[in-house]
This record gives sequence, structure tokens and C-alpha cells, in this order.
Amino acid sequence: MLLTDDLLLNFKRCERRAFLNLFGDRREKSSEKDFLMKLRKENQLHINIYLGQRPYRQPQSEDWETRAKETEELMAQGVECIYKGVLLHRFDQWEGTKIEQLTLVGKPTVLLRQAGESRWGKWHYRSVSVKLGQKPKPEYKLISMLHSFLLEHIQGRSPRLTQLILRSRRPHKVDMELWSEKLRETITDCVRVLSNPTEPEVFISRQRCHLCSWYNHCYGIAQADQHLSLVPGVTPNRYESLQEMGIHSIETLANTPPKHLGQHLGPDVAMQLQQQAKAIVYKEVVWRVNRPNKIQLMPKGDVELFFDIEAEPDRNVDYLLGVYFIDHRNQVEKFYAFVAETLEEEEKIWHEFVAFVQQFPQAPIFHFSPYERDTLNRLGKKYGTPINELQGIVGRLMDVHQWVTKYLIFPVESYSLKSLANALGYHWYEVGVSGDQTVCWYDTWLETGDRQLLDAIIRYNEDDCRATHHLKQWITEFIESKENIALLS
Repeated sequence: MLLTDDLLLNFKRCERRAFLNLFGDRREKSSEKDFLMKLRKENQLHINIYLGQRPYRQPQSEDWETRAKETEELMAQGVECIYKGVLLHRFDQWEGTKIEQLTLVGKPTVLLRQAGESRWGKWHYRSVSVKLGQKPKPEYKLISMLHSFLLEHIQGRSPRLTQLILRSRRPHKVDMELWSEKLRETITDCVRVLSNPTEPEVFISRQRCHLCSWYNHCYGIAQADQHLSLVPGVTPNRYESLQEMGIHSIETLANTPPKHLGQHLGPDVAMQLQQQAKAIVYKEVVWRVNRPNKIQLMPKGDVELFFDIEAEPDRNVDYLLGVYFIDHRNQVEKFYAFVAETLEEEEKIWHEFVAFVQQFPQAPIFHFSPYERDTLNRLGKKYGTPINELQGIVGRLMDVHQWVTKYLIFPVESYSLKSLANALGYHWYEVGVSGDQTVCWYDTWLETGDRQLLDAIIRYNEDDCRATHHLKQWITEFIESKENIALLS
């Protein structure tokens, strides 16, 4: 069996993804998203910065086996820095598995020469992995450990350390003693799963799955089976507990007594999951059982503002501050887009936005995530907005998402704005577009000046603002309906 670091990384993130990458029907695989290509491009820029003026050599062959031999030749020569090397070692067997031969392949970003005896002479090599992530994730540490493990077998000694270079460019050491054991366990598990002809079960986790090319395929299976992972709040650990209780469907979860669920999950989680399952099965919106006794009403005003931000995190810029303006008294509705057409215009659009919202000092400002509040505070400090002016804006914010998750259960698979608004009949102009795509569009706009891309981003932002308004209006009508009016007294 051939096991590469890429395959092991995918296995650590999702066993099913690793299996499908080897054995799945390619016709079921979606094309790679633009955002992934953007991340790959940015990671290469990150690597280029790390390499800087450092002289390096690299293998030339396209064939990975030949490339591995060339890497060993460069190591034997004592080259200071080897870029894009390939580490390869074959094991006749692997403890805990039945396979006769296992070939492990790793592709560290660079190999750096260090003092200390090895089969090469009075030097040896350690690996450095350059990643774009903000944090030293477990899967990054695992793959760094794999590279050190391979180096130990190739050069006859273990490196003293292995490092990760992340977005901050600060090196992170990997605890080699801890991760050595974890690596062996993960390789064993991976070999067992990939040796079994049965594909691993579907589990939908949107945060991890949404960029995967197999997502549509897996989601289709989960929907057809009404898989429990489609219920918000069902984590992998909770799913395991539900399986042990004999609960395999959303309908069964909806009809299981909370007291029975509570013995395994705790009373609060049990009530939350059962309520959520019931809402999905019966297609109804219900009050959360564990909501606060006193219901906070949505603020109202003659003028109301609905606010959303588009940002490019890798360029550290908030480039679009969108406001959907509604004047109920004069029956006026209009969308205002404060757009930074260059990276340098962020300050300009900030001051324009502040001047605009200050024209309506009594107007509540509705938004749909903590990001808007955090960003207003950050931009206000960054550009010297007087504290009383900033507080006058931030104090009017109303997070609709926070309100929903405090009081209501919706028959949805996710509490994202798109999921909630779609469930209530609102649909975006650009079908199938996500916030990730708008980031790619903005990057391309900066490079090409294609006005159509900027217009598409503005339309998308306007839809977000209008969807927030649609959701807020629905909530207001729901609260004030005859069935719920008693709760307000």
C-alpha cells in the first residue's frame, strides 16, 4: 500500500474523504472551488517569503520515486537547504495490520541541514512545513511528525526537532515524543480503513466539509438517509452516543423521551437535540424550551438599517460596508454600498459609513453575526473615531443570529443566514454563491479591474442585507402573532 502525507492529512480530517480520493467514482466529485485555488496560491507566496534570499536546491524529476532518490543524493552532498524534496521509505509490514508492504511518502516544504552525525557524515536534516493556517492544527503536527519519522529511517537518526511555520511566520515546535505515538496509531487506523472495501459512513460537518470536492456527493447521501449529522448540534461524539442508544434517524430522535436521552447526553443537550429533530420532522418553528423567561423584542424605528460586511482576511481589509436603508414613515427603501475599490480606500469608506449612519441616530442597526460588531470596534479604533461616536453606533447594533439562537428552533440543517432566510422564502440573486467566492472575486477585481465582479459582490452583499431584513420581519410577525402574544405580558 502507498500512503502519502496528503492522503494521511485527508484521513486525519475525514476518513471518508481519504477513502473516496482513492476509490471513489470521479464522476461524483465536484470541480475544485476557486477559494481552494486561492489558498494554494497564497500558501505558495507564504513559502516564497520564507525562502527569501536563502539559497536552495531541489529535485528536478516529475516522477516521485526518482524525485525521492534525487532528494537523498542532495542530502548526501550536504546541501544546506532542499526545497520540494520527497522522502520515501518502504516497510515490509506494519504492526497491527495485515498488509505485506507499506510505502510511506512525505513532501516537506524544506529540509534544512543540521550539525550532528548521520549516515551522510557529520550532518543530518530536519524538516520544516510552511502552512497558511493561523494555528498549529493537530493534522499539521501529525504530518510534520511523519516527515521526521521518514528522515529517521532514511538518514539513520532522528532529527532533534521539526517545525511548522504558520501565517504569523513564527516557528512552532512539534512535541516529537507525543506525536510519534499518535502518528503510528493514525497510520495503523488509516491502513485498516483503506484496506476495507466498505466506504466509511457519511458525516456532514459543514465547517470541515464545505470546501471538499466530495461534499455534494456526501450531502446527497445524507439527505436521502436523513442522516443524524444533518441535525444542528449533533457532533461526532454525540452521534456516537445516539448510535449506542439505538437512535439512527431524525424521526427516532424526535420521538425519543428527553429523559432517556438525558441519561447519555445530559438534560440540556437532550432537550436541544430533541426539539431540533422535532422541528425538522414536523417542519415548524418552535420556542426553545431553555430560552430566557423574558423575551427581548426586536427594536423598531421609523428608520431601520440592515448591515453586512465583505472582507478579505488575507489582505486584512474590510472592503465593503453595505447598508439596506428603510424609512417606514416615507416608505423609502434603498441599498447603500461603501466600497473600497483599492486596498487603500478602507479608511475612506469607513468615514463615509460613519457619516451615513450618524444621520439617523435613533435607527437600530440589524446584522447577522458577531463579526460586524467586532469590525466596527476595530475600524473605529484603527481610524481614530471618537469613542462617544463609535459607542453611539455600536450601541444600536442588534445581532439577529444571536436572537434566533437564544429563543427559537427552526426546521433547518444550519443556522446560517442563507439557511434560515431560504427556509423563510428568501432567495439570493446569485444561486450557489458563498462568501468564499466573493473573496475570490475581489482578488480578481484588484488584479483585472473587471467591474462585473465588483458589481456581483455588491449584489451579493445587498442580498445579505435584505435577507437579514426578511428574517427580522418574520421574527417580529411571529412574536406578535396571537399564539405568542401571551409570552410578552
